[in-house]
Amino acid sequence: MAEYLMYTGAALDRAAALRRDEGWVAERLDDGATQIVPVWRGRNLIAAGDSPSAVTITGSPARALVRIAESVALLGMDGEVAYFAADVSAHDEAALAPLADGAEFIDLRQAGALMERRQGMLLAYARGIVYWHHRHRFCGDCGSPTEGRQGGHMRVCTGPACGRQHFPRTDPAVIMLVTRTASGACLLGHQSRWPRGMYSTLAGFVEPGESLEEAVAREVLEEAGITVGAVRYRASQPWPFPASLMLGFRAEAETTGITCDSHELEDARWFTREDIGRFEEQGLRLPRPDSISRWLIEEWLKEEPA
Repeated sequence: MAEYLMYTGAALDRAAALRRDEGWVAERLDDGATQIVPVWRGRNLIAAGDSPSAVTITGSPARALVRIAESVALLGMDGEVAYFAADVSAHDEAALAPLADGAEFIDLRQAGALMERRQGMLLAYARGIVYWHHRHRFCGDCGSPTEGRQGGHMRVCTGPACGRQHFPRTDPAVIMLVTRTASGACLLGHQSRWPRGMYSTLAGFVEPGESLEEAVAREVLEEAGITVGAVRYRASQPWPFPASLMLGFRAEAETTGITCDSHELEDARWFTREDIGRFEEQGLRLPRPDSISRWLIEEWLKEEPA
């Protein structure tokens, strides 16, 4: 297991059996020790600085947040202490300032790489489940409003003729470092919407009816015109931006000629370890340090060339 991947390594007991008990959930929400993790319009409450930290709310301010929240979801238990995510997006940020006590609602992508890993995981988890609640306020079958149940891990349609149960979903996406063992090079691409000079691994969503390995091969062929052979799973990372699970792979190239799909990539190149070592002087950069794409590249860089 890649234990040092950001947004992984959940230390919380998700309490799946206990969260079905509405009375128990209500007691936890009323408990003065309970920690509320607020989310406002996709942003987390963070104390900024050189070492940003997650801010949670307890006591009477926490109960006040719960009362005004659009949705509340149990994240889990840390010993005897419960953690809940609360969506407060319906309110003006200024109205929440007294509860924030000097902290700010910040996009986790701006601070996650600098945070203590467990705190980053907690905020990512809260952001992800709040996003799911926000996107499933109405039943996909009949259009009636839905209500949260099971501590926020299920929504039930209120339509009298429907009553469908909806559960949290995440979108599986493959992300892969394509390598050429014989020449000691890896394939990295650049999308036009990315920061100037950033080159990263290829990635794409898994389509219905294909395995993960098939998705890896298809995406590499579609985006860069490269055929791959052996595909090896390496690690996974929740990526709630907005709702993905990134499944990391290493793939061995069988061809070398690059043909970019202009809809996906602006450029793609083979880079040796020496090339990457000179990125800074060439005005190039690797992907963000909290991403599995960066982890896949750094794992390869640390290996001894074949």
